[in-house]
Amino acid sequence: MQNFEGKVAVITGAASGIGLALTEKCLSLGMSVVMADIEEDVLNKAAEKLQESGKNNILPVTTDVSVLEQIEVLAKKANEHFGAVHLLFNNAGVGGGGSSWDSTQKDWEWVIGVNLWSVIHGIRVFTPIMIEQDTECHIVNTGPVAGLLGGITNAPYSVTKHGVVALTEHLYNDLKKEGLKVGASVLCPGFINTNIFDSGRNRPNSLANFVEPPPLTEEQESMREMFKQVLEQGMPPNQLADIVFEGIKADRLYLLTHSDFDEGILNRANNITSGTNPVITDFTGE
Repeated sequence: MQNFEGKVAVITGAASGIGLALTEKCLSLGMSVVMADIEEDVLNKAAEKLQESGKNNILPVTTDVSVLEQIEVLAKKANEHFGAVHLLFNNAGVGGGGSSWDSTQKDWEWVIGVNLWSVIHGIRVFTPIMIEQDTECHIVNTGPVAGLLGGITNAPYSVTKHGVVALTEHLYNDLKKEGLKVGASVLCPGFINTNIFDSGRNRPNSLANFVEPPPLTEEQESMREMFKQVLEQGMPPNQLADIVFEGIKADRLYLLTHSDFDEGILNRANNITSGTNPVITDFTGE
């Protein structure tokens, strides 16, 4: 896909962070954008601010991406308002959870719903629409670099992101085998300056843990603060958006933002093929 002017993009998690940067990039290229997010007030304020700057080709749609019916409504509104969908960014995501065994049932349900089921819903709902249009289209699924590394962050998050990578690989292969005009990429960013650290603000009450968690150890508190600082010093989302569109133009499956993780990705692959147990590290590589 090379030409973007006049095309229509649907972006989930569009009210802030990567999603907002992708929205701004699409608008700068002359596209219309359907902004989807679960935070209604934040979404409407972001859309209003963009519209005040002269960007009127925006449709905000409050959406819980974990719910199939709401994704179906999102697609219907996009088609009714703009008449087509050419770019889909399955971008919404949360970071909750813990270790493999102490994450609660509700932790797993919340993270899988937002991070993985939303992508499944998006692909199943929007891909047939794009195929039917018979025009150049592209789908970008966000599955951060945790989806390429082995067990380096909390279990639910890591599991869902590996799932997004695998799902996008299947999508890419299926589309190519059919010779369709729809491309697919998986976005695997490293540290980006976003507010995913506070994603618990959007956790529904029905999936909340009402049992007080045990207090963090001094080491856990230190790691939490270090991770927060790393994110605050991360790549600006608008720089990531430029990388994404370069990848779309090149029809590239894997979109990575940082070379810092290349060694870890290669080490994991080598460990798998050689039967070598991994050296235990955290997300910062220590």
